[in-house]
Amino acid sequence: MPEASPRGTYLIIAETLRGEIQAEGGRDNLPSEADLMDSHGVSRNTIRRALKVLEADGVVESAPGIGWRVVRGGDRRTLVERMTDVIKEDSLSVGDTYPSEAKLCERFGASRTAVRRVLAQMEGNGLLATVHGKGRTVRALPASTARP
Repeated sequence: MPEASPRGTYLIIAETLRGEIQAEGGRDNLPSEADLMDSHGVSRNTIRRALKVLEADGVVESAPGIGWRVVRGGDRRTLVERMTDVIKEDSLSVGDTYPSEAKLCERFGASRTAVRRVLAQMEGNGLLATVHGKGRTVRALPASTARP
């Protein structure tokens, strides 16, 4: 990754791996972390961060003694896409209360850290607002769910 920025390199690698997994539908196991380090020209920590992003999204899982393997079946959307779609799936409108972190963790089988990362992204994109003492509310509808 000679032209990649040092910040967010793991996210670029995560998206590259996601694309490779989708393109090579039959692959069960990912290359070793050492092979991924060599092919992307980054440190083990960067590779592990990328793999943790994919794990939080349900794309891969750690298999002791094997390495990382692709999760088959299930929802292939990213956690960001799934959490954004909650607005449409739960028929939420602007001003409605968005589900709590605990409920989102349970609903998506994701860690609190992964859920908080996506919530911060959604707030940054203007979809959610945090109201002290009341939690998060829908601030705007996503483009794909905007109602005329």
